Amino acid sequence: MRVNPKRRSLLQAGSLVLLLGAHQIVRGATIVAVRLWPAPDYTRLTIESDTLLVSKQVIATDPPRLALDIEGLELDPTLRELVAKVKADDPYIAGIRVGQFAPNVVRLVADLKQVVVPQVFNLPPVAAYQHRLVVDFFPRKAVDPLEELIAQRLQEKPSVSPPTPTPSTPDPLEELIARQAQRPAPGRAPAPSAPSAPSAPSAPSAPPAPAVAQRPPAPPPQTERLIIVALDPGHGGEDPGAIGPGGTREKDVVLKIAQLLRDRINATTINGNPMRAFLTRDADFFVPLHVRVQKARRVQADLFVSIHADAFITPTARGASVYALSQRGASSTAARWLADKENRADLVGGMNIRTQDAHVARALLDMSTTAQINDSLRLGGALLGEIGNMARLHKPRVEQAGFAVLKAPDIPSVLVETAFISNPEEETRLRSPEYQQQLAAALMRGIEGYFAKNPPLARNRQL
Repeated sequence: MRVNPKRRSLLQAGSLVLLLGAHQIVRGATIVAVRLWPAPDYTRLTIESDTLLVSKQVIATDPPRLALDIEGLELDPTLRELVAKVKADDPYIAGIRVGQFAPNVVRLVADLKQVVVPQVFNLPPVAAYQHRLVVDFFPRKAVDPLEELIAQRLQEKPSVSPPTPTPSTPDPLEELIARQAQRPAPGRAPAPSAPSAPSAPSAPSAPPAPAVAQRPPAPPPQTERLIIVALDPGHGGEDPGAIGPGGTREKDVVLKIAQLLRDRINATTINGNPMRAFLTRDADFFVPLHVRVQKARRVQADLFVSIHADAFITPTARGASVYALSQRGASSTAARWLADKENRADLVGGMNIRTQDAHVARALLDMSTTAQINDSLRLGGALLGEIGNMARLHKPRVEQAGFAVLKAPDIPSVLVETAFISNPEEETRLRSPEYQQQLAAALMRGIEGYFAKNPPLARNRQL
């Protein structure tokens, strides 16, 4: 039997598909979006496509740059958008170039401002995202949040202190010179005083004993116990958080509230000790949950307040809530549901699970103490009471569940759901600058109320 040549070629092609599998047949990927997230901690570059992208990287140090060859791609206008996305204040990237390096291979070159430690990894489809190729540009030396916080405080001191500082302890040599200047010279009478009326002679008396100068006790050295409150605006960067019916993104609202609260904290003192707010993120970038905990511990925070805007499947849910950690399961089904949702933020934001930080994350998420939870419940009660004075509450008491971001073993930690962003009325309020200020003021009063009953412990952190 003679087979038609055309039929033979079709049969061979079909056999090839069966042998290789459809997913191994090379085809051009379609770029869905490109994004760039500059931040002091690191800069993230994301290329989202409809299929998995394979890449190879080459790092050069003179001048510093990173070349990334992405296979299965043809240069298109979406990829070219990366060139214009680089901002002048990006700490790590000076510019980006893209070009067709070879058939089906696009080369991306990032010109760098400093030598970096890049991490390149892929993320599978999750939530609204398809396949993502991620490049994180980390500094060779990680930013130390405590050093940064202390540097900010020291910069503020000259503006607060008097122009001419006086020494806290008197100089013994200067005191001696001053006393000698007040005494008459040896062998010389004191300076005559104004004449007075003559008086009757009196019996001779013994000469007065010379006065002994008494040095006043030296005042104790002036030191400050810096009270640090870690503020954690939820989500950020690749993770928008909940999105309201009007398009309001949770990550934007909670960052604004945290910044307003930061300003209030930085202008407050408690028993003469200054307060300082530390933000786990102060711009729109993604921070893994365990890194948020690490940052708070690195700055030796006295409190940790994570700020969110809740969402539910129905638009009728409303009211603010405060949550603390639980070692014995969630206090309600709703609290468990919310904790599970918030704990999935790393999947949406995109954490490189191949790094050694994954081991640190697992270790941190297993640590908690009864004392920390009890302190967290007291803090949560103080915050809930103040929020309840200016807004509706979803639950009248502090709820508990296994929130990963609250598992710092030595810091009272709470998560505040400021309102339901999924409720149209509350979404409108959350977007209001006036309402944001009211929320920040209520949280500030709650923090002050907590410290009034639970003074900060004395620590070696003095400036």
